[in-house]
Amino acid sequence: MSRNPHLLLEGILITCFCVGIHNAFIYIRGEYEFVARRLESALEEARSQGLLGKNILNSGFDLEVLVHRGAGAYICGEETALLESLEGKRGNPRLKPPFPASIGLFDCPTVINNVETLANIPGIVQHGAEWFVGLGRPRDGGTRLFGVSGKVRNPGLYEMPVGSSLRDLIFEQAGGMAEGKELKAVIPGGMSAPVLRADEIDLPLDGDSLTEAGSMLGSGGVIVIDRDTSMLEVLRIIVEFYAHESCGQCTPCRIGTSWIRKIVERISRGEGRPGDVDEIIRLASNIQGKTLCPLGDAAALPILAIARKFRVELEAPLKV
Repeated sequence: MSRNPHLLLEGILITCFCVGIHNAFIYIRGEYEFVARRLESALEEARSQGLLGKNILNSGFDLEVLVHRGAGAYICGEETALLESLEGKRGNPRLKPPFPASIGLFDCPTVINNVETLANIPGIVQHGAEWFVGLGRPRDGGTRLFGVSGKVRNPGLYEMPVGSSLRDLIFEQAGGMAEGKELKAVIPGGMSAPVLRADEIDLPLDGDSLTEAGSMLGSGGVIVIDRDTSMLEVLRIIVEFYAHESCGQCTPCRIGTSWIRKIVERISRGEGRPGDVDEIIRLASNIQGKTLCPLGDAAALPILAIARKFRVELEAPLKV
């Protein structure tokens, strides 16, 4: 969106032409002011070239595209919460079914995809499906954008074929660990992905492989954690985020994340008690699979992984 917005617009245009859609929306967080302005400028450029509006390229096809700025709620990344927000309502997930393909925006059938998916469409149309699949794995083709952060020499955004090695991404593309740092753990797919220990990173970056390893590809946000970083602090940040971003519609998520946050904060203050880690696991297990949308699982899965894989570290400050 910031470097090549017309690639996204072309993907939107192709999709709308194929499906018969005449109104499209790009939903973007309100904080991304620069990107929103960049998209709006690109829309004007496309319109001036006859690629948007009425009778595009004399084809008889009409399409209008609008950039809609949200209010910053993480929950609006869930497709039905996004639709609610787009309609001017509170961004709470809807009960499914019905799915957006049947009843979506303003009760109309709706195609909803993320930016990365739509931006791949022009290349697939130009070069063919076999080309796209050949870039990755048979069940998970193409390339993915991986954002590498943490204590590495070259943090940044890397486009890699699906199925590339996680170890290669960290130690070759991102330059390895920062000077004097040693790898402790990796979160491979954004904050909602269960953490992997340092001895678990020899696997390909594709959906099936990460699922088998007990994690997920998610957003492709690779967070590298070094030995000097406290896993209790990592857990505190994750729990605080999800407790704040829960829409509050589902009791297990609303109460569970807040309850876990209080326990973790108490442990961080040096006031933890025996049984706290078991209580965290119990509460997170009662969130998993019991909410309307995936945010409940997105909170529970990383909490459970840290509590189980780094239990000894979490229990170290507990009062006996």
